[in-house]
Formats: sequence, structure tokens, C-alpha cells
Amino acid sequence: MTDTDRIAQQPQALQPATLLAQSPRRFPGESTQYREARNALLAEEIELRRHIERVAAQRRALPPGGAVPQDYRFEGEHGPVTLTEMFGAHDTLVTYNWMFGPRTARSCPMCAATLSSLDGEMADILQRVAFAVIARSPIERLLAFKKERGWRHLRVYSSGGNSFNRDYANEDPDGEDTAEFNVFTRSGGVLRHFWGGEMGPQTADPGQDPRGAPDIMPVWQVLDMTPGGRGTNWYPKLEYGTSPAAPGDPAGSCHCDSHT
Repeated sequence: MTDTDRIAQQPQALQPATLLAQSPRRFPGESTQYREARNALLAEEIELRRHIERVAAQRRALPPGGAVPQDYRFEGEHGPVTLTEMFGAHDTLVTYNWMFGPRTARSCPMCAATLSSLDGEMADILQRVAFAVIARSPIERLLAFKKERGWRHLRVYSSGGNSFNRDYANEDPDGEDTAEFNVFTRSGGVLRHFWGGEMGPQTADPGQDPRGAPDIMPVWQVLDMTPGGRGTNWYPKLEYGTSPAAPGDPAGSCHCDSHT
């Protein structure tokens, strides 16, 4: 039975208004005006959760993707590693293309923030799938940055000697990097591409960062719950001073092409 079949057999979802009526949650001192606005927001949150699951089910139901054209060879911490070997005991491999090429002085701050959060979840992720972080810088440089950030669980690999980034990470002719997730599957000895992020600058709404949906970064998820939201003049950076960046502080911004 497919995930789509399981969803079809689920009891019909209740209308948001019915679910709202069943929710007893109230907070001290809230006004009637607040509760009316909060209930309207809660109805949207219920619909958003449903839409996220519909999209996830549609993604899981994708037909087989293209066969991987070659068994790419990477440099890992302990020597050469092929794409097949990255799967380990799993039949699904998730890769993250890290914007840290040989011509960049430092890692993309947004990539570093994303990878820091993933490092904390990696022990759980690896129970279900294999995961690899891929960048074009030499492996020694990647390992040095991994140590600097205190990443304990991420497995990093250099793609400097192959065409993986050009084939699967939208690397442009000038060798500029793009941060991107890809998912590969293995069945009967055949590797196939299952899904890859495609929500780049060309698909972004006016004034919006070219982020994916749903947004995977915890920092944005947390800030989205606050009155100030994400703001318009702040991005994660690699180092902070003793106090948070002041409004308009350019040092608080990421200057990668994908985030400006």
C-alpha cells in the first residue's frame, strides 16, 4: 500500500471550525479580540499543516527519477568514497551541497547555520536514511571547518574531482556554488535520483528569499513565531560579538549569491 493509498483511507478530516470548537486552550489575560484573531490564525495553521502533508505525500509518490550516470568518486575523511558507498546499509541517501568552494574565503554562513542544526539531529536522521554533506573545497579544508564548528556527526566529502555539483547542484559555468538538497535511491544495484530542490531565485516571489518550502532551518522557524519575524536586515553569520548585531549591521548579513 502506498502513502497516497493510506491517506485516501484515513477518516475525512474535520473542518477547521470544528477543530477550533474542540480546542480549550486559552491564555491568562487574553482579550476577546485576541482570541478571535488567534482562532483565525489557528485555522490557517491547521490548513498549513494539512497542505505540508499533501505536498510531502505528493513528493513521496513521485515516479522513479533518472538513473545516476556514474558512480561518483569523492574524497572523504578516511580516503576515497563512491556515491554507492555513501548509502551504507540504507537504500536512501540524502545529500546537501554546501556552498564552500575552493575559491571562497569562508563557508556560506547560511549553509553553516543549516549544517549546525542538522548535526544535532544526525543521530536520529541516520536511523532512517544515509546523509552526506558535499562541497568542492579540498577535504582537508572541509574537515578543518567541521572541527571549528564542533560538528560531531556530519559526514563531509569533497567533490572537487568530479562533476557531481554540475550534474546535481546547479553549479553555473563559472563554478559558483548553490546550496541544495538531493535524494537518491538504490534498488537492485541501480542508483536513481529521487528528488532535488528546485526553488531557486527564479521561483521566488518578489522581495522574498529563494528558500524552499517548508523551510528546513530552525532559526527561521523560531523567528517566524515572533512579532518581529525574520526581519529584513539580518542573516546568520559565522561569528558574533558579545552582543547581537544591531539593526542594519551589515556584519549580520550573509552575502552569498543565493541569499542576497
